[in-house]
Amino acid sequence: MSTRKASEGEEPRIESRAQLIAPMQAGEKPAARWRIGTEHEKLVYRRSDKAAPSYHEPGGIRDILLAMQEFGWEPVIEEGPDGTPDVIAMSGSDGTISLEPAGQLELSGAPLESLHQTCAETGRHLDQCRAVGEKFGVGFLGLGMWPDKTRDELPIMPKQRYEIMKRHMPRVGNLGLDMMLRTCTIQVNLDYSSEADMAQKFRTGLALQPVATALFANSPFTEGKPNGFLSYRSHIWTDTDPQRTGMLPFVFDEGFGYERYVDYMLDVPMYFVFREGRYIDAAGQSFRDFLKGELPALPGELPTESDWEDHLSTAFPEVRLKSFLEMRGADGGPWNRICALPALWVGLLYDQTALDAAWDLVKHWTMEERESLRDTVPAQGLAAPVPGGRTLRELSREVLDIAHAGLVARGRSNSMGDNESGFLDPLREIVERGKVPAEVLLEKFAGEWGGDLNRLYEAKSF
Repeated sequence: MSTRKASEGEEPRIESRAQLIAPMQAGEKPAARWRIGTEHEKLVYRRSDKAAPSYHEPGGIRDILLAMQEFGWEPVIEEGPDGTPDVIAMSGSDGTISLEPAGQLELSGAPLESLHQTCAETGRHLDQCRAVGEKFGVGFLGLGMWPDKTRDELPIMPKQRYEIMKRHMPRVGNLGLDMMLRTCTIQVNLDYSSEADMAQKFRTGLALQPVATALFANSPFTEGKPNGFLSYRSHIWTDTDPQRTGMLPFVFDEGFGYERYVDYMLDVPMYFVFREGRYIDAAGQSFRDFLKGELPALPGELPTESDWEDHLSTAFPEVRLKSFLEMRGADGGPWNRICALPALWVGLLYDQTALDAAWDLVKHWTMEERESLRDTVPAQGLAAPVPGGRTLRELSREVLDIAHAGLVARGRSNSMGDNESGFLDPLREIVERGKVPAEVLLEKFAGEWGGDLNRLYEAKSF
């Protein structure tokens, strides 16, 4: 059993800009040490009534977490908002199982060498979820958003930071609580070898993130009805908090690197500071003030390196930099798409020839064109127009060809032999049929399901 460090002890205080840049520099690795970290969330529901289980109810979220001990996972304890120690995650060889604000269950997978390992890890986790689900009468749904629940129908998990975020979100956007309570995503975390390599991958990932948003679009229902979007999850991010979301235009500026990202993060308002086992509410306050000892929440105190690392995790742009790059544009979905997302980005970013080719597709776009595509894709999917008079479907076909070539080249160059390009097949099928997953769901809803979303639970549970 483990706990989050309750006291910072003798941890160094931040007294130089070099300490702010250090986490990003520390992420630099030679290509032989690049790894793949995949994160995926799923909606948890009681099979008896399709309701979202609360944390403390019998067979609820706490019991689900603790049941994972049967598979070798160890509880992670944190003091809850009421001062009671609670299990808020499980730690194991496959990474961490954690909780999103309304009990969405997330696997943050281990850093792995190959997509074959990633997909095997995903399969193990889903097998364990199904076994625990049988025990407690719960199911797990692979979608980008709750299709039928109102905010008020959803529980809040007993994590201190979520209480702070829940209070703060309505001050800065209209849909932040929807982001917290109703959405699910798939993400992949990838490495870089140098500042220049990071910058090229960051730019390429941002420009092409709408491709992932379209191919994985899987959230067309809100409160039981079509919502007018294919990825409502992606749309939600446009009205969550403009100071910590979006396409980051400065990433495309000449000379972009760690220093510029530090400046961005210093301008992102804070959420909290962690001290002595408690999250102190610093929502809306400035990390720049913190560096001067002038943070209202902790007057006279300087931040620690852990405070900065915590702060780096509170921005939510389409691609995020910490000591690795996070690709953040995809809705939650089924097993084969959980495997396909890392395949897409590994194919594009982990082979230099592929990376150059991918960047060549988008490097001439203006920032206005990038922003327009990002804003259009949640509703239009593959039909969205891209610069040059084409559609995103046509661009996606080219992107998948480049990713395929990158994976084939990766297979030739590493000692594993077997290339990983087959994991792209579900995405190729989407492009060939010209319908993203949400469009297939909408057709079924209007047709054979007769407007009955119980059929959605039957079709999209793991």
